[in-house]
Amino acid sequence: MALTSRIKSVDFFRKIPRDLTEASLSGAGLSIVAAASMMFLFGMELQNYMALTTTTSVIVDQSSDSEFLLIGFNMSFPALSCEFASLDVSDILGTNRLNITKTIRKYPINKHLEATGSEYDPSPVPTIIKHDDKVDQETSEGSVKLNAHNFDKISHQYPILVVNFFAPWCIWCNRLKPSWEKAARIIRERHNPQGDGRILLGKVDCTEEIELCRSYHIQGYPSIRIFRKGSDLRDVHGHHEHESYYGDRDTDSLVEAMEQLVKPIELESRKWSSEDGDGKTVVHAKRPAPRGGGCRIEGFVRVKKVPGNLVISARSESHSFDASLMNMSHIIYNFTFGKKVTPRMMNDLKRLQHYIETTHDKLSGKAYINKEDRANVTIEHYLQVVKTEVMSSSHQLIEEYDYTAHSSLVHAHIIPVAKFHFEPSPMQILVTENEKSFPHFITNICAIIGGIFTVAGILDSLLHNTMRLVKKIELGKNL
Repeated sequence: MALTSRIKSVDFFRKIPRDLTEASLSGAGLSIVAAASMMFLFGMELQNYMALTTTTSVIVDQSSDSEFLLIGFNMSFPALSCEFASLDVSDILGTNRLNITKTIRKYPINKHLEATGSEYDPSPVPTIIKHDDKVDQETSEGSVKLNAHNFDKISHQYPILVVNFFAPWCIWCNRLKPSWEKAARIIRERHNPQGDGRILLGKVDCTEEIELCRSYHIQGYPSIRIFRKGSDLRDVHGHHEHESYYGDRDTDSLVEAMEQLVKPIELESRKWSSEDGDGKTVVHAKRPAPRGGGCRIEGFVRVKKVPGNLVISARSESHSFDASLMNMSHIIYNFTFGKKVTPRMMNDLKRLQHYIETTHDKLSGKAYINKEDRANVTIEHYLQVVKTEVMSSSHQLIEEYDYTAHSSLVHAHIIPVAKFHFEPSPMQILVTENEKSFPHFITNICAIIGGIFTVAGILDSLLHNTMRLVKKIELGKNL
């Protein structure tokens, strides 16, 4: 009993017998108001505890120059053939990569941006084209000059017509001319005088026959096309494409290639072979050129995190281009920096969707069209790239890149191109999720309950004493 009494002596909450307490209407009203206030403030505190709060700061980008940045893209060039479309990358550190193909895919399209064939396969094409070492001084021409009036008739007259589409100012055309004319004379002497008539070599001056060359989507000079019974289109895996010759341009190689054309060959073949005098197999580069005059380019490249350029242009080591006829108009479906956020990462960071799902592709859906009457026009895009890091309370990190884009059309002094200047910013944005303390939440709840209970008690005491005082005054007046 003594121990129990001692324990009871430390009771902070001593009880008053219920019989000694008195309920009042004012106290009941204050109790209801206090309970409602407690519930309201508890809900507000709970909502604040559950809500996502972040801190945004701008810091120096800690990335080193050796780190790589991924650039993904998908765009269409209605007037640039996949045959010559080249994607190049360079930067201020001296990196210069030309005609990237490993991570790039090209699809021929028409002027309506519709695909006209399967993925364009550039192989096999020799990197170095062989020409005759000595120039033949013989002036007689062996090939037949073709124009818009006689082209259709002659192309249907011969089972095989091989046409050299050229421009007089083209250095590669001038290097090809002697061997082409000599090969044409040799083929004509072998096949035509005796009434063979299976093959004929012709030529078209594209500076005179502009519409004829345009109808066959000629963009680089020289272009050697193979016509069979009036058409240079071949069915390749269900798609029609122009048949072109890309082999060496010396006389012997041309004559040998023409001889192979008159032999029975498989129509679906992209390459044909023959045996030389030593019994070795010689493979001649022959593949279809794209049927459409345009090209859709998609893929990605890795670049260093330093200012640089991504350039799309017409390029060939053995062709020349007329700058006044090059049109680099393009439509951009997407152009992004950095890796895409995977669904798994999105699932782990659902609370941060507002910061992750915001679109950062400023060029998506934009079209940059150069009118045909404007020649030698380069389309340039200036992109200022900023890195954004989003860090969750569990220290999971997501990196994204945003950029601003400014585009312009400028006069090209050489060959028009589509150029993307990218410049990573030395600063980055850091979005950090603020951690919420559960003990702090419990403390706030206790403060709300205790504070309201105390304030309600004070108000009840003041109200009760005031009412008693008023009653005493009234009682004194009555006496």
